[in-house]
Amino acid sequence: MSGLVIVDAANVVGSVPDGWWRDRAGATTRLLDRLNPLPEQGLPPGSGVPEWASGPVEVVLVVEGKASRVRETGAVRVVAAPGSGDDAIVALVREADRPCLVVTADRGLRERVLALGALVTGPSTVRPEAGGR
Repeated sequence: MSGLVIVDAANVVGSVPDGWWRDRAGATTRLLDRLNPLPEQGLPPGSGVPEWASGPVEVVLVVEGKASRVRETGAVRVVAAPGSGDDAIVALVREADRPCLVVTADRGLRERVLALGALVTGPSTVRPEAGGR
């Protein structure tokens, strides 16, 4: 069974000031396109990435608000949060029966998912231009 990588779309998109606020759905679609190779390839090794995440993994992109209209276009599952994206991510971690890695820099969300046994890594894991965030 492969691990589960959950990406906080709003937080990762917002990690780089590239004008995303003018077109949240477009920025989220570009992130989704960037993530599509990851289920097969796994995540690049590095800080905060467990060994199991370097092989085939399931990747889920959690979207909310104006980005909720983004739809799956490949190997990444898209979950539109009915309310808070953070709450949807916590629910996914809670329901998972396998190792989870959450990609976010949101401190409150980090605390919530760490308490449930998930691991956390920052946006630069999937978006290197995010730098150390």
